[in-house]
Amino acid sequence: MKVVDFLKQKREALAHNPFELKDWLSPSIRDYWSEFLDKANNSQLVAWGRDQRIAASNDAIAPEPEIKQPAPIELSEEAQRVKEEIEANLGEEIHVGDWLIVDQDRINQFAAVTEDHQWIHTDPERAAEESPFKTTIAHGFLTLSLLSVLTDSVDPTKQTFPSAKMTVNFGLNKVRFPYPVKAGVRVRARTSIQSVTPIKRGLEIVQEIKVEIEGCRRPGCVAESVIRLYF
Repeated sequence: MKVVDFLKQKREALAHNPFELKDWLSPSIRDYWSEFLDKANNSQLVAWGRDQRIAASNDAIAPEPEIKQPAPIELSEEAQRVKEEIEANLGEEIHVGDWLIVDQDRINQFAAVTEDHQWIHTDPERAAEESPFKTTIAHGFLTLSLLSVLTDSVDPTKQTFPSAKMTVNFGLNKVRFPYPVKAGVRVRARTSIQSVTPIKRGLEIVQEIKVEIEGCRRPGCVAESVIRLYF
């Protein structure tokens, strides 16, 4: 029987004789029972309880600590100019790259570097017979790795933000490969900026890059890229 059920059954008896509970206690704690009852009737225990309630009440209404706001980031004159220019064109397409062919040789070289030699990428004969695309396709990560050249980021004569002293690839928020890039097709990138945020000595930019496949309605890759410009 659970202790709670036992006490419920004995509740009426305890109401008439509360000291009967002492007889049920084990000898190891029975000696503490009388001491507890003495303290329960002691004014010091009552005062202690009152003090605890007051302290708990004070804690409940104590003001929360003030949260210090970070100091505003001061941008250089050129960084501020670029920021305002970007904000005026958020969501709009700012760059369309040149066409680039993704041939079998490029796919084979990527397979050699990454050691990903799946037949859907490197075996044209088998792909022609067994693949639903009837040809080999580029690795998704190959398409992703081409973003730098497709957005002209590696060409110093075609920089999107030429006034920045340094552009850093900070990472990717999201990547999807909606449609395979077949061997021999041409692709190009279309870029739009989603947001711009001041950082120390520069700007952080989130841009959406869509890799367009020539003659195909669906893109081969859609990536949310994060770059940092330092001025």
